[in-house]
Formats: sequence, C-alpha cells, structure tokens
Amino acid sequence: MNVVVVGAGIAGLSCARALTEGGARVRVLERGRVAGGRLASKRYDGRYADIGAAYLVADDPAFAAQVTSWESRGLARRWTDTLRVFSGSAGSAASASAASAAAGSASAASAAAASASAASAADAAGPLRWAAPGGLRSLAEDLTTGIDVRLQSPVSTLPTDADAVVLAMPGPQALRLAPPPGIVAAARAQTWHPVIAAVLTYPARTWPSFHGAFVNDHPALATVCDDGDRRGDDAPVLVAHSTAALAARHLDDPSGAGPIIAAAVGELLSLPDEPSVAVHRWTYAQPDPSDTPYVSDGGVWLCGDAFGRPRVQTAWLSGRAVAQALLAG
Repeated sequence: MNVVVVGAGIAGLSCARALTEGGARVRVLERGRVAGGRLASKRYDGRYADIGAAYLVADDPAFAAQVTSWESRGLARRWTDTLRVFSGSAGSAASASAASAAAGSASAASAAAASASAASAADAAGPLRWAAPGGLRSLAEDLTTGIDVRLQSPVSTLPTDADAVVLAMPGPQALRLAPPPGIVAAARAQTWHPVIAAVLTYPARTWPSFHGAFVNDHPALATVCDDGDRRGDDAPVLVAHSTAALAARHLDDPSGAGPIIAAAVGELLSLPDEPSVAVHRWTYAQPDPSDTPYVSDGGVWLCGDAFGRPRVQTAWLSGRAVAQALLAG
C-alpha cells in the first residue's frame, strides 16, 4: 500500500508511523520548515519556548504508552496535576476596556487586566500534565525517525500517485485541495478559533510560584504558563495565549496584540518588569469537538484534533485510527 500523508503535525506523524510499522509505504509532505504543527517550539535568544500546545494529557492507554516511551528516553517529563484558575467576572470596566483594546490600546488592556487581577485565584487539581525538556516539538521530531518526511513541500492539489491520501490538517486548510464531497462536508462542519501566543521574557523571575493558569472572564487572556517551570530550566519566561476574540481582531497584525497581552499578564501577576515580547499567530488553533475519529471518502481521509476533544492526544489517536483502518483494508 502506498500512502501520502499531507501534514507533519502530531496526527500526520502518528498516522505515518503506524502505517510504516504496518508495512505500508508512506511519505509525508509538510509545507513548513519543521515538523510538529501546533506541537510547536520556537527558539528565542538561544532557548526554545513552547508556543503551541501547552502540555500533554495522556489518559488513553495507547497514548499513555507512547508518552511513557518518551519519558523513558528523557524526551517527556511529568510536569504538574495542578493549575491555577483566575476566576470571577471581569465586570463592566473590563468589558469597556475590551472594546478599546480592539483598537490596540495597551492602557485599555491594562485596565481590563487590573479588573481581572482582583478576581479570585485558586489552585485546581486535574489530570497529570506532561511537558518536554527539549520543547514539545522534540516529541514530534522523535516520531519522524525512520519515516520519509519531506519538509518545505507545499501541496496545492490532491496527490494522485498513491492508493490513499491522508489530510492531517484543519478542515479549512483541507478545502484548499478540492477534496471529494464527503471530506468537503466534514471540513465545512468544523468550527475553529484563533489564538495569539505571546512569549514574554523578563529580566528575572519575580512572579508568585505557579505552574500555569487558566484565566476566566478576561477580554485578552485565556491561559498563562510558566515556561521555565514547564521546561524545567527556570528561565524567566511566561507564555500567554490570548482569547479567541482578541486574536480575531489581530489576525492581520498579530504584533499589535503583543503589548495588550503583556500588559494583561503584568497586571494579573503584579509584575514590576517589562518583558520583551514575541508573538505567534495561530489562525486555526482550537476546534470545537466532534464525536468521530476521522472521515473518509474515495480514498481520501481527514484526521486531526477536531475529531474528539481538542487535545494532542486526540490528534495522535485520530491519525492512528486512520492508519489502522487503512491497514485493515
């Protein structure tokens, strides 16, 4: 069996690895310079920061076995089962500030964040979260071992020289390849939300000890993670993810969201220093969940983290499920 996988994110690599182990001939075509997709780490000042997925959760036995394999080789580390939650309504002041922030006002974002900082904060236990000392993208790189992955290989039409084509990507991106009707319908049914990730590098670690935080009822912030704690090197780096609303307003100018996010984080954590700020735009960051592992039509398959609860684990399982179905014939 000859299979082309388009997309070298976690779903595409999981699919390609399972197919290869099952005896299929596989090549992976990836338009980017590196593998990993939203399992992304980027180098800033000589250090990688995780700018895509914040962590892994492994509560499926098969994925847990994969994560245990990464742990045994020093690629993954147990991070935390406790994250902070900033909650409470941001109130009318924050709502008014959000409107001004849409025009790019950092002072308005500061006012909104001040309102949120007055909200309650509590630690909440949950599932074990896994991180990676070398950045989460290192886990994707591990999956490429022994697989024919062709980077910087953009695809504009469906490959015709394979028995099956697997589109491991968000549905809106799959539509650009003019897939068959069943794939078109499934892709159009997906709903995706954007996010802007901000990497905030400070002169020193001055924030109260925490691993990461969910920020509720805030016009700018959705999550903040201590990247130095997450990576285990204690670097003075925080990575914040915006709300979808803020990201939508800044998709054409993501750098404009940087000062807003930085001001909001500073107010939330009462930080005395100004950080250096780098941003990354994710147009298709988080899908609404669905209840099927993949879709297929006429030898073309669509998989990824839109097929289930949006997690790294979901993407891995979706790609693997496609491989199992193909190998089963």
